[in-house]
Amino acid sequence: MRSRKIILFIFLSTFFIYTTYGQGYKNPVIPGFHPDPSICKVGDDFYLVNSSFEFFPGVPIFHSKDLINWEQIGHCLTRPSQVNLEKIGASGGIYAPTIRYNNGTFYMITTNVSGKGNFIVHTKNPAGEWSEPIWLEQKGIDPSLYFEGNTCYLTSNPDNCIYLSEINPITGKQLSPSKAIWTGTGGRYPEGPHIYKKDGLYYLLISEGGTEYGHKVTIARSKNIDGPYESNPANPILTHINKDAQMNPIQGTGHADLTQANDGSWWMVCLAFRPQSGLHHVLGRETYLAPVKWDKNAWPVVNGNGIIHLNMKVPTLPLQPLKKPTYSTNFNEDTLGFEWNYLRNPTLKNYLLNSKKGYLRLKATPILLDAVDSPTFLGRRQEHIEFTTTTKMDLFNAKNGDEAGLTVYRNNTAHYKLSLKQNSTGKRVLVLSYRLGELSHNISKINIPKGSVYLQVKGENDFYSFAYSTNGKEFEFIDKLDVRYLSSETNGGFTGVYLGLFATSINKTTNAYADFNTFNYIPEN
Repeated sequence: MRSRKIILFIFLSTFFIYTTYGQGYKNPVIPGFHPDPSICKVGDDFYLVNSSFEFFPGVPIFHSKDLINWEQIGHCLTRPSQVNLEKIGASGGIYAPTIRYNNGTFYMITTNVSGKGNFIVHTKNPAGEWSEPIWLEQKGIDPSLYFEGNTCYLTSNPDNCIYLSEINPITGKQLSPSKAIWTGTGGRYPEGPHIYKKDGLYYLLISEGGTEYGHKVTIARSKNIDGPYESNPANPILTHINKDAQMNPIQGTGHADLTQANDGSWWMVCLAFRPQSGLHHVLGRETYLAPVKWDKNAWPVVNGNGIIHLNMKVPTLPLQPLKKPTYSTNFNEDTLGFEWNYLRNPTLKNYLLNSKKGYLRLKATPILLDAVDSPTFLGRRQEHIEFTTTTKMDLFNAKNGDEAGLTVYRNNTAHYKLSLKQNSTGKRVLVLSYRLGELSHNISKINIPKGSVYLQVKGENDFYSFAYSTNGKEFEFIDKLDVRYLSSETNGGFTGVYLGLFATSINKTTNAYADFNTFNYIPEN
């Protein structure tokens, strides 16, 4: 009888362990253009924010219980009064944010590089509205906060060095002079500073090498928060610049933040990118996760050797899977999902969501996709290398020069578009075109009968393939365009590709509008 109880106890213990703790996960944990992750923990909840640059609303915020399954719960910057993006250039606007929690309040600090610099917003509810910005004196990008009791410290990186000062996080008043505390290990662009305290020592985590193939994460420590800081002899603690990772499908690892789970385990979130079609990354920099071993009085070690993988075969926290994400919409909800973004500060009267009839109406304006402005545009991030996107739409009240359709959009000087137009003879034509730097060209023009048309783009490793249909069943292939021309290596900048809907005109006054009835995004991998 006793032996049976022992066997039953062992079985139940084993069952409990293997049903509560997971074994392995897939990177990236937040795919697509979600760079510069910062994380904080409150109870058993994790919150994470990313950069947003010229897109609005700004600073997406995610929630997770297990660090692997993330759900977007909103944005930190939802009002033009919080974030002025008027006519800013591509990859301007909102740079790397940091999220922290202290005494019942969440704080998000970031930089509007096209505005007045560093600022803080705060809230009691991270899924709700955040405060108006509080502007700070200390310059540099990538600001971060560290709380110790009632004292708040600010770090940022003016002059290629990490600076520290004490501030009031509610008023923004600087309470001590800015002091240089570490220049890193010699890599260019020492940035992304975060301070942690462990075993009586202050640890300063930064990124170096630029957010490219030479990116890396380094760390230093000190008995005093203002230094002097001693560099880890084993730096960098995360990088894919070395020989062992040269064939890794993940590159550019860097810009990290650390968090400790309730079970005592340490974890790192970082950015990286997935090259495709040679050494070109198109999706932008994404959010990745790595386990960290951080023994008492020791330096942190990331995933054993400072290298991460797409398939991470490591123990995890108890997994709490979310409902399978919905990538598609029939526009029959009262509000658009958090995945949708505008370009810069939008003119909201040009957008109408009719959930009862199931359409999104975009009013054409004389602001083109080529403009450093806010065209009538709504897009969502490309999150997968292989995907199919299809939208059903129609164009109304159109004259020569009015157009609407589907765009694969990197920025105002790099995008492909499949547009429904009405030409000078009154015929409706479907036009596939590109804008690449100073080059622009119409590739094909196809006569289209009256009524709705289905526009489609398929993403693959090397090409975007475009097609159309008048019945939603049989699609006619039009042409394919190279993904490399929309990559960071070709265009520079810090963003990723969006799949967008738009309506524009070359006419100063126009009454044209487009109704979009469906938007389907289907990952292939």
